[in-house]
Amino acid sequence: MLNNDILRRIRYTFDFNDTKMIEIFKLGGHKVTRSEISDWLKKEDNGAYQHCDDATFAIFLNGLINDKRGEREGAKPEIETHLTNNIIFKKIKIALNLKAEDVLGIMKLADFEMSKHELSAFFRRHGHRQYRECKDQILRNFLKGMQIKYKKSQLPKK
Repeated sequence: MLNNDILRRIRYTFDFNDTKMIEIFKLGGHKVTRSEISDWLKKEDNGAYQHCDDATFAIFLNGLINDKRGEREGAKPEIETHLTNNIIFKKIKIALNLKAEDVLGIMKLADFEMSKHELSAFFRRHGHRQYRECKDQILRNFLKGMQIKYKKSQLPKK
């Protein structure tokens, strides 16, 4: 998935306005402008669209963690220059303070079932024998479930 798509989905799910987005980036240690955010949120076919690179998106995710859970004592986390779906999934899980059962519940809301063992494989260290790559479909279903859980009142009725 593109970082811009995930950024749009998170913004929509939590109903963040531009000011809140700027604040989250600031909590991650980076100052951004309203126009930068606007360009990242545009669709790919728009002429003003700008790609949100991995380092910038990692700053946003770290800021989201700081916003939702508070800043961690000690040294600031190192900014990743290369993000995978596994890292993105893990950072969102940390930001929302979710346990495995919570994540499985969110996935179930999106009509996507998986076992606790399958889920834990996504959060293992790369190179671990039980490590499993998180495909776009998994992350997409997690984001869809998040939207259902955290933005219930905004979804159309079935």
